[in-house]
Amino acid sequence: MSSSLVLADKVPPALAEKLANDYQLYFYTKSSPEEIQAISEQTEIIVASGESTVNAEMISRFPNLKLIAVFGVGYDGIDVATATSKNIQVTNTPDILTDDVADLGFALILNASRRINAAQRFIEQGNWASGSFPLASKVTGKRLGIVGYGRIGQAVADRARGFSMPVACFSRHPVTDQDVKWYGDLTELAHNSDILVVCVSANPQTRGLINKQVLTALGPKGILINISRGSVVDEAALVDAITRGEIGGAGLDVFAAEPSVPEALLNRPEVVLTPHIASGTHETRADMAKLVIDNITAFQNGQPLLTPVTPKA
Repeated sequence: MSSSLVLADKVPPALAEKLANDYQLYFYTKSSPEEIQAISEQTEIIVASGESTVNAEMISRFPNLKLIAVFGVGYDGIDVATATSKNIQVTNTPDILTDDVADLGFALILNASRRINAAQRFIEQGNWASGSFPLASKVTGKRLGIVGYGRIGQAVADRARGFSMPVACFSRHPVTDQDVKWYGDLTELAHNSDILVVCVSANPQTRGLINKQVLTALGPKGILINISRGSVVDEAALVDAITRGEIGGAGLDVFAAEPSVPEALLNRPEVVLTPHIASGTHETRADMAKLVIDNITAFQNGQPLLTPVTPKA
């Protein structure tokens, strides 16, 4: 049983601190090639975050690697195909962060629709004394379209019911929820939505899924919310649609080249921006860290993994 772990890039310091109580840690991006070579044979476990990159080249440096434990539900930076071909297991932390991500998604819906951030700036800039803040858009009763109807998409739908919002979705397979209308065509969903929330997993098939055609269908009063990954949205098309007034607004927690954010999206009243904080609560991050450690412990003890990633066909 190995007492050392290799940490990929972007692993949260709080998780590293917990792991350091029981393991010798080696930071892949901070260690010299000689240090990595010295531990390559003994390394069985890599710990990564949902934003980490663990590619085929990195995997090949550890011939006895057996587990990649991911702190996050998304694992698009992990080369799962290469790992699977080498009988390396991958785990993630699903379910735990579902509520937080859905909560933030709905916060962005409310904020972008009611322009709460812009209203705060209106006060801070001393404009209230000169007149009233411009009217915004109602949320209750608006048509909500959800792109990707997995755990997070379903949780967003649950919250929408409290606002009397008709819910429809686009997903790979028809849904069984009787009060959710399924569309097999994303553009058609966008055309029939007032607010479009992106919850789909990031992978090569979903890269640029939200393109100019979808944004045009959403229309000049439509609002786009992205709590998925920046790669799912054609960011150039989104910037163009925003600046031309071809959609009504956006609430974005993720971006194509984080931490870079297109300058054209800054300081716009119809745009709400957050720095990839969807799962960023004390409670959820602690639970995610515990699940990472529990998966590692299960592996070390020869027990079934708690949340293994199933390779896509």
